[in-house]
Amino acid sequence: MEWDKASQFNFILYANLLKSICIFHCFFSTFADKFFLLKILVLSPAPNNISPSQRFRFEHFIGKKNNQDIEFVQKPFFNLATWKVLHQQKNYFQKSFGILIGIIKRFLLLFTVFKYDFVFIHREAAPVGPPILEWVIAKVFRKKIIYDFDDAIWISTSSAANPTAAKIKSTWKVKKICSYSKIISVGNEFLADYAKQFNNDVRIIPTVVDTNLIHNRLKNHQDQPLTIGWTGTFTNFYNLDMVVGVVNELKKKYAFRFLIIADKDPQLQGINYDFKKWDINTEIDDLIQIHIGIMPLKNTEIEQGKCAFKAIQYMSLGIPPVVSPVGANKKLVTDCANGFLVESEEDWYNKLEVLISNADTRVQIGNNARNRIVSNYSVQAVEKSFFQLFAQ
Repeated sequence: MEWDKASQFNFILYANLLKSICIFHCFFSTFADKFFLLKILVLSPAPNNISPSQRFRFEHFIGKKNNQDIEFVQKPFFNLATWKVLHQQKNYFQKSFGILIGIIKRFLLLFTVFKYDFVFIHREAAPVGPPILEWVIAKVFRKKIIYDFDDAIWISTSSAANPTAAKIKSTWKVKKICSYSKIISVGNEFLADYAKQFNNDVRIIPTVVDTNLIHNRLKNHQDQPLTIGWTGTFTNFYNLDMVVGVVNELKKKYAFRFLIIADKDPQLQGINYDFKKWDINTEIDDLIQIHIGIMPLKNTEIEQGKCAFKAIQYMSLGIPPVVSPVGANKKLVTDCANGFLVESEEDWYNKLEVLISNADTRVQIGNNARNRIVSNYSVQAVEKSFFQLFAQ
């Protein structure tokens, strides 16, 4: 059937209208991407997927693919080669050269800051010197800084590998960066109390794990050998002194393995233990060997700034934690419900003994611990709070 002239006219009109709509849609999409996509610059000390602090504070959020309206661009201070030797003895030239390169990269990065809506800073823009970069970002470029930290980083410390680090880190700058920032995100109440002295918008966002994709297994408390375990970095080895004597006493009565998972061998004296070098590729397989997870902490300001991450990891896998009531541990663990809080050597002995001698108790407390993490300390539970940091 042939079209009449009116039908042909209408078809051409509708076709041109549809074409115009498509052109407008393409133009608007490009315009929206350019002007409405939220762009966030992330300044971190370490390269991506290396530092536990970064991995579990923000990297599992910025790596999510379902946030199509936000673009994160992460720029580390240290390159991978420098990071690998940073906490080793000597290598002073390589460390110094790596720091120099990091400072140059940060300076050049200032010429791109205008492109971003927010600058998210984890710990500091540069690990040495005064907060010049942060001042320029906030006062010259007038960019909104979201400042995040999960330790008492305003307290001067140094390791044996870097004994002069405390002198050049300028830890006094933390309060300055707090005052330059729009919002401060911290891991516990102790850190929040400090930050509130310098900023009115301080939010507690706990360190969390992904209970769906990574910490998604449940401990089998019937497997062997029975294992008490600790995981952490070499900077926290001194806390293990609190439990060495207790573990030795328990070994006189019970057969179990004492496992240390860390970046270095702690070289503990006077105790038999197994050491497993931490490896991101086997992290969960190594942790799941543990039946009872311990987190001893001395009650100092440094420890009060801790965000309970060891306990969070144990609990996420259904491993009952036995922890000192210091820092975020006090809020995370409910004594005798989803773990044990201990203060004295007698407490350590008695509560470890309860878990060593009763698999059913380990299962019950481990299940309660897992539920606590899923509900309050998982990526899924905290995701909304994290992205609200960037609400315009």
